[in-house]
Amino acid sequence: MISKAKRDLSKLLSIECQADASEIFEFLEIPKLYEHGHLALPLFILSKKLKKNPIQWCQELAEIFSKKSLDFIFQVKPVGGFLNFTLTAKYLSDLLFTELQNSNYYRSKKGSGQTIVIDYSSPNVAKPMHIGHMRATIVGQAIRNLAETQSYNVIGVNHIGDWGTQFGKLCWAYMQWGQEYDFTFNPMDSLLKLYVRFHEEAEKNPQLEIEGAALFKRLEEGDSKIISIWKMIIDYSMFDFNRLYKMMNINHDIVLGESFYNDKMNDVIARLENHKILQNSEGAQVVFFDEKDNMPPCLIKKSDGASIYATRDLAAAIYRREVQKADQILYVVGVEQILHFKQVFGVLKKLGYEWAQQCHHIVFGRYRFKDGKMSSRSGKVIFMEDVLNQAVELVGRMVEEKNPELENKNAIIQQIAVGAVFFNDLMTDRVKDVEFDWDRIVSTEGDSGPYVQYTAVRCKSILRKHNGVIVNMPPLLMQTLEEQKLIFSLLRFPEVLEAAFRQFKPNILAQYLLELCAHFSQFYHHCRIMGVEVEVQNSRLCLVAATEKILGQGLKILNIESPEAM
Repeated sequence: MISKAKRDLSKLLSIECQADASEIFEFLEIPKLYEHGHLALPLFILSKKLKKNPIQWCQELAEIFSKKSLDFIFQVKPVGGFLNFTLTAKYLSDLLFTELQNSNYYRSKKGSGQTIVIDYSSPNVAKPMHIGHMRATIVGQAIRNLAETQSYNVIGVNHIGDWGTQFGKLCWAYMQWGQEYDFTFNPMDSLLKLYVRFHEEAEKNPQLEIEGAALFKRLEEGDSKIISIWKMIIDYSMFDFNRLYKMMNINHDIVLGESFYNDKMNDVIARLENHKILQNSEGAQVVFFDEKDNMPPCLIKKSDGASIYATRDLAAAIYRREVQKADQILYVVGVEQILHFKQVFGVLKKLGYEWAQQCHHIVFGRYRFKDGKMSSRSGKVIFMEDVLNQAVELVGRMVEEKNPELENKNAIIQQIAVGAVFFNDLMTDRVKDVEFDWDRIVSTEGDSGPYVQYTAVRCKSILRKHNGVIVNMPPLLMQTLEEQKLIFSLLRFPEVLEAAFRQFKPNILAQYLLELCAHFSQFYHHCRIMGVEVEVQNSRLCLVAATEKILGQGLKILNIESPEAM
């Protein structure tokens, strides 16, 4: 919505600044301090082209525009080399409520006609999802949602780890000890116990490693009995994954595990050979990089002829480009895989694929617990389900203390708990570690998901008291500074979404929602809604309705529900 104001201002400025309106549009920015105005034009680059002193030119332009009779500019001020513009209250209110009549008010068309394939969550089969998968899942879903706000066609892929020697070991363990475990009620727990038991026994009897490798070879060769066990393991795993995905409202369009690319790796090797970039190194086949790349060679085939997951990732990238027609390919994978993806993208570039420039590894940091501890069923690994259950327990206690008669209590507790965990992750720049401080995470005060949800609930409550209907969206009077700050904050929403996607950083949206809540709180405490003139009341109810609408949409994009009550 700010884009409309920037376009209007760009047209006005283009003549006096002797520049194209499109160029000025790119220069216009929102000042860091609200007191400096709504939009600012830095003149340093433009003044250099025209051989003018930016400070002096800024003052000259301010005088020129101050003398013009402009219906949408309230004030023009020179600040250093910045020309600052304050827009009129009527212009801002008309702009906001004209846009809000459109159901797609927050959507950009920048991605129209383009496809993005995004790889996120991607747990390993036969193991319960642990906290390491949580960030890949939460951040990935949020970026997927942000991409959709930019009108991209998005294909969300769950690239599960369903291949490798470990499956030979697990198949051997199942055949040997499977009858001792309960696969009816908790198959994932049983699979994990089998996996742990195999490795404990292998420490005492190394022959088991050979047995496991032999079974994996049978799996690779298509042994029907081993394949049936392997498929059973995948089915158990996907059932458990989908149970948690449903709890978290995570959506993938397609599940394509590592095994899907088994029959595509020979083609990758043939392409590398045709480009003469595959070389032998101590019996293995590798791709070497230039010295300036400062990277070790990428291993394509081991000396025993086995491929590794770099080969599969090359096959997956080619499939996503050539079959799924991706214009961009996003990988939401932890920081520890930086070198791996640099190598994969580097090999794609050596193959001459210009589209490799549109492959992005979206890195993220780790979780840190404030007290360094968290209870877990395994004693070592922190499972995703344990985190979610602890959040539900803590929120449940909070609701029992504050509002024990709450209707639909269990559903709302779930919404708040999952939202609290999501927001705690997404409010932090993804490249940084995320701290788990449970007291702050579930608090309805301060920087937290429940605080944003509570603000949205407060808006809904106010609207319900007035029958929830704002007739014809009357023009805002904007009598106070608090009203003016709130409406300008609301106007920034589409541009925030664009910036959050462009940088693949959902924290930009999360931080915006916190700022919007703060502006609404200031408005709510300083501006009476009841007991004022009807025009003022309707104007302020409009702001409440707009705030609720944008908070709800913002939470939805972060994959967080907005409860009806708390």
